[in-house]
Amino acid sequence: MTTALPPVAPEVLAKAVEQLSARLRKKLDAATESCGALATRGPDGVVVLAFGEDAVVTLRPGPGGAVTESGQAACTCLLAPRCLHRAAALGAAPLADPGPHPAEPLWESAPAPDAAPTQPPASGPTHAQSPALVRVPDTAAAPDPAAASDPVPASGADSALVRVPDTAAAPGRAPALAPAPGQVPDAAVLPDGTTAAPVFAQPAAVHAAAHAAAQAGATPAAALTEAQRRAAHGLWRVAAEALAAGVTAGGAVVQAELLRAAHTARLAGLPRAEAAALRVVRGLRAARGQQAGQRLGALTEAFRELLRTAALLAAGRADPALTGTARRAYAPGGSLQVYGLCREPVLSATGYGGVVTHLLAPDGAAYSLSDVRPGGLARARGAGSASVTLGGAVLDHAGLARGGLRIVGATVSPEGRLGAGRGVKATPLRGIPWTEEPAAALFARPAAEAVADRPADPDGAEPALLGCEVAVVGAAGEHLLVRELRPGAPLLRLRPAHPHPELAHTANLRRLASYPGLHLRVLGRPDLDRAATLSPLAVGPVPGARYTLRLPEEWLGRADLGYDRLQGAHFPPRATADPAPAPAPVGPDPLADSPLWRVRRLLETGVAGGRRAVAEAARGAEPLAAYGPLRRAGLTGAADLAADLAAEADRRPRDAFGRLADPSAEGYAHAWLSTATHLAAAERSLVSASWAATPDA
Repeated sequence: MTTALPPVAPEVLAKAVEQLSARLRKKLDAATESCGALATRGPDGVVVLAFGEDAVVTLRPGPGGAVTESGQAACTCLLAPRCLHRAAALGAAPLADPGPHPAEPLWESAPAPDAAPTQPPASGPTHAQSPALVRVPDTAAAPDPAAASDPVPASGADSALVRVPDTAAAPGRAPALAPAPGQVPDAAVLPDGTTAAPVFAQPAAVHAAAHAAAQAGATPAAALTEAQRRAAHGLWRVAAEALAAGVTAGGAVVQAELLRAAHTARLAGLPRAEAAALRVVRGLRAARGQQAGQRLGALTEAFRELLRTAALLAAGRADPALTGTARRAYAPGGSLQVYGLCREPVLSATGYGGVVTHLLAPDGAAYSLSDVRPGGLARARGAGSASVTLGGAVLDHAGLARGGLRIVGATVSPEGRLGAGRGVKATPLRGIPWTEEPAAALFARPAAEAVADRPADPDGAEPALLGCEVAVVGAAGEHLLVRELRPGAPLLRLRPAHPHPELAHTANLRRLASYPGLHLRVLGRPDLDRAATLSPLAVGPVPGARYTLRLPEEWLGRADLGYDRLQGAHFPPRATADPAPAPAPVGPDPLADSPLWRVRRLLETGVAGGRRAVAEAARGAEPLAAYGPLRRAGLTGAADLAADLAAEADRRPRDAFGRLADPSAEGYAHAWLSTATHLAAAERSLVSASWAATPDA
């Protein structure tokens, strides 16, 4: 049995690798792989790794359980601290979460009077940064590609939501996506024969959006400092080299360079860029170690987020959403009255666990109260019935999810999270069922309209909750197929919000799938990365329906799928079910049936095998066979970008002596980022179209 190594601060590992000679760096990956079996734990959490009789590495974690200083890692060999043993031991340890910026107070520090305490970041599925959204007139003519691109279908005939990709070229390099004057993108043809909004990603849209914001009176953001721009440039260069190397060559040295650049970004006051770099490093480690649950698509998205953030910051984009903040800011919210909707377990990959209770104000504003701490699965399961630490309220999260609070002196973050400052006072209120306002308004609109009007938040937050009334169709693997109780509604897929087998989501969906025709009210979060997919958090009976759930009165008409387990007594007798109608044919999946998978595979090939793998993949296929289906589907922009990416990957000019004339990987990174940004916008457009009603249903 191997001994778990203590977490190591990223800057400590980066410094240890930087001190190695070139000869030792070549041996680092092989030495790191064998460290786990050499570790033994001593008293006070000290971990000892014996590489040999004269080479023993000792890791002495600090009070927080992590190695945060170089002096806490020592080796007895003659080359220490510039030795291979010490660097290998640090490289084999998991990465610790970065501490606060030196100018910022600690998360655990006591809050000031009448102020909200800082909290660790609430986790859950992490979504990548989404491009900004602007609303433009919906005219018969195609949109101006210089003003906006990648429209997202929206309800209503007078306007459309247009997604503006935030791509920017590095200084001295022309934008790779700027079209010729007057060029108009082609519309994409969906599998059912209809056409989706045209998709075309280009940096010019960024300047158009900035100009529109200035005309609207928006306050310009403060300019980046010179240190921030240098840090962003350095992070961009290192990220480009890591992308060109890929997973196969992204060993400890490449990871250490990313960690060094991430630490520099942190010191410059760019916590969002640092977090993006750490996600890439963790993804590279998981992929190289073939860890369970590791997905190449997630690492591809992490690379896109890192390159996009670094490129925009290096270009001088001083957007607070890009620079980020080292601590969550809470502002006074006055007096509030909120009612519980449901509770959701939180389980993160970094070891945090807890619960988030979703709340709703009488005016329809959404709030949440989280209790997330280190503890993993056990913490997530137990937090559902833990006491609410808000203003002395005598409630637990189970009671708050079906109750309410009157809060005096509330403190609220921009995301709607409630703080628990010393001046906050809370009094319990009677809960409201979903059939009463303001909760009833969540189920009053078709799901397609709600998705069109509430796309992913520009700052990367979770999409807002939506409600719908559905009828169960059946199971599809671990998913549940339902159809909204509206004429012409499409088939929806309910996907477990948290698929961990120890949580109740998957088991509850399986039980619901065994009752075809059952009418349900579903409250969940739309999954904007999959076609017509909803991650349900709670379900309840449909008012007036005969074949629907029969929940206990104390549940107030809803069941939290993450905590409440549905039993046989909660379902109606099968004899009361109406005769099941003939199943309607399932329409085409705009995303799965789209030839965009060719572009996605090319991008993921680059992440897995690096630049050389993209070049080799392009040599093995004729251009017409590779990109012909994209052009026939109307996705000419995607075809052109994929072809440009393959050509750039294979462009390795050499001088008369056979040396690389342009060894930089920045050109390849620009081509890859342009293709990835366009693909993300195109897929988001197709996902939005999948929620629309089917014409022949």
